Amino acid sequence: MNTLKVEGMMCQGCVNRVIEALKEIDVTAEVSLENKTVSFNGDDAIVKKVASEIEDLGFEVVE
Repeated sequence: MNTLKVEGMMCQGCVNRVIEALKEIDVTAEVSLENKTVSFNGDDAIVKKVASEIEDLGFEVVE
């Protein structure tokens, strides 16, 4: 499982936006507002695509 740390998620609405955006690219993710993480299965190409989708929403993916 891959886990990305995401800065800028402040509320459940943010979590829902991330989940819906990832559903559009056929990725099922577990999003934690408390830990500010997004966890999902996939290869390196999927990781890059997920990171790009999250950043397109205005959040910052941090290492």
